[in-house]
Amino acid sequence: MAIRDGEYGEEPLHQVRGRSIDLATSVGLLAGFAMIAAAIMLGGNPDSFINIPSILIVIGGTIAVTTVCYSVGEMIKTLQVIAQTLMRTSARPYDAAKTALQVADLARKQGVLSLQNVVDSLSGEPFFRNGMAMVIDGTPPEEVEAILRRDLQATQQRHRQSASVLRKMAEFAPAMGLIGTLIGLVQMLGNLQDPSTIGPAMAVALLTTFYGAVLANMVFLPLASKLERNSAEESLINQIYLLSSSSISRQENPRRLELLLNSILPPAQRIKHFD
Repeated sequence: MAIRDGEYGEEPLHQVRGRSIDLATSVGLLAGFAMIAAAIMLGGNPDSFINIPSILIVIGGTIAVTTVCYSVGEMIKTLQVIAQTLMRTSARPYDAAKTALQVADLARKQGVLSLQNVVDSLSGEPFFRNGMAMVIDGTPPEEVEAILRRDLQATQQRHRQSASVLRKMAEFAPAMGLIGTLIGLVQMLGNLQDPSTIGPAMAVALLTTFYGAVLANMVFLPLASKLERNSAEESLINQIYLLSSSSISRQENPRRLELLLNSILPPAQRIKHFD
C-alpha cells in the first residue's frame, strides 16, 4: 500500500498483509499423516487400512451429527475458514501499528481531510478503512469507537463459531468410531457360522475407531486451535486499528498513540516510529 503519487512526500504505507501458504499448518498435517502412512506400510499391507464403510460412518456421520448442532450455512462457512487456514493472509501486529502511526502522523501534519488521499490505499484493511472513513466524515470520536468495538466483537464471535464447530466435530468423530465398532461387532456376532464374514466385520469394527481418533486428534482439534490462534492475532490487529481510529478522530498527538499501541503489542513487536 502506498500514498498515491507520493503526493505528500511521505514514505509508503507499511504493507500489513501478504497472502501465502501457511507452512506450519500444511507441513504439520502432511508430516503427521506421513508418519502414520510410513508406520502402516512398514507394518504390513496398506490396503487393510482402507475400508469404505468405515470412512462413510466416521466422516459422513460426524458431518451429519455436527450439522444437527449448527446450520448448513455455519458448516459451509467453517469449511471455507479451514481452506483459508491452509492458505491464509498473513499479517503482523507490528505492521498494523506501523501503518496506523503513518496515517496518524499524516493526519497531524496535513489535517484529517488529507486522509481522503490515502483511504483507498487501505483496501486491504477494511476494519481500519471503515474507521478512517468515519473520521473523514466527521463522526464523533465516541461513536467511531463504539461502532468499531461492536464490529470487533462481531468478528470475534464469528471466529469463535468456526472454532466451536471444529471442536464439536472432534467430539463426535471418536463417538462415530465407537458406533462403527459396535456395528462391526454386531455383524461379526450375527454371522459366526460364516467364517468369511468375520474378517470384514472386524475391519469395520477396528478401522472406524482408528479413523475417528485420527480425525479428532490430527485434523479437527489442531485446526480449531489454529483458528483460535489466528483469531487472537486478528483481534489484536483490529484492536490496534480501533485505538488508532479513536486517537486520530480526537486529533491526539501520534507520539501518545505510539505509547498506547506499544502497551498492547508483544515486547518483540513494539515500535519506535518517532525515534
